[in-house]
Amino acid sequence: LTLAESGGGLVQPGGSLRVSCEASGYRLDYFGIGWFRQAPGKEREEIACTSRGRGNSYTYYAESVKGRFTVSRDNAKNTEYLQMDSLKPEDTAIYYCAAGPDCSPDVRDGSVMNTWGKGTLVTVSS
Repeated sequence: LTLAESGGGLVQPGGSLRVSCEASGYRLDYFGIGWFRQAPGKEREEIACTSRGRGNSYTYYAESVKGRFTVSRDNAKNTEYLQMDSLKPEDTAIYYCAAGPDCSPDVRDGSVMNTWGKGTLVTVSS
């Protein structure tokens, strides 16, 4: 399995951006798929995670993004999307997608994930 993020860039506060995570080698729904971000000088933060499976999966959102960010998936393209709305300067970070056996409600630091994309930079600034 390999993952590749795309779609980062510069956006003004209040704006929107969609980041993609394209998977190769295996179907996305074989894995828990997490979205993480890391801002300069800060620890990595899990912002969303979709559990493994198709049709019965659920997505966890961190409080910091709940109601503003939405995860969706195109199974035909084997791609997951992170739609980010109402962006704030504090959302500025490198955004990563990652895959692991499944999401864990007890572990949110990414240590259950074993495949990572290279990340894409999102900058929210006027």
